[in-house]
Amino acid sequence: MPRQFDLIAFDWDGTLYDSTAIIARCIQRAVADVGGTVPTREQASYVIGMGLMQALAHAAPDVPPELYPRLGERYRHHYIAHQNDLSLFEGVLPMLDALKARQQLLTVATGKSRRGLDEVLRSVELVGVFDGSRTADETAGKPDPLMLRELMSEFGVPPERTLMIGDTTHDLQMALNAGCASVGVSYGAHEPDAFHALAPRHVAHSVRELHDWLIANT
Repeated sequence: MPRQFDLIAFDWDGTLYDSTAIIARCIQRAVADVGGTVPTREQASYVIGMGLMQALAHAAPDVPPELYPRLGERYRHHYIAHQNDLSLFEGVLPMLDALKARQQLLTVATGKSRRGLDEVLRSVELVGVFDGSRTADETAGKPDPLMLRELMSEFGVPPERTLMIGDTTHDLQMALNAGCASVGVSYGAHEPDAFHALAPRHVAHSVRELHDWLIANT
């Protein structure tokens, strides 16, 4: 079967990187530190994938804007304390290697900061794996389609040849807004029941299932 997609864009946290639970706890602790109403785990998980300040403002609507810098500082404090506890989901590297061997362009479209993404991409196992990336602090945050459009423009790939993979409705809505196909994963931040309205090609319930679907369908 001829290849359907030339460019595959992956979300990072909750899709490739096993960080959802720690991010949610760091959001809760940061809100508590500035005296806001602490969001539930579900509320904190929902905002994962947005740009940091957009996410924190959404998770803590009673925190006044003048405290946002402090809120961001406290989040980063808690996250840095736990960043060495994080790792790629099991099976991610073999999946990326298999896609790379097919000459598909692999990119990252993430709500992380450029500094945060670059720190994890410096690990030896990830050097040279991704062809490009966009982060929320250097372009528009999800679900705005700008980061996907920039990646497509950079590599000269049209929307119909681009696939977005993510664990949140923000990821799938961004793909829809950009005119791209999407695949959802159910093992990250959002409950997959919400995905169906956004018409993903598939919802994978494990990295192994995602790997097998991508090899068979992209």
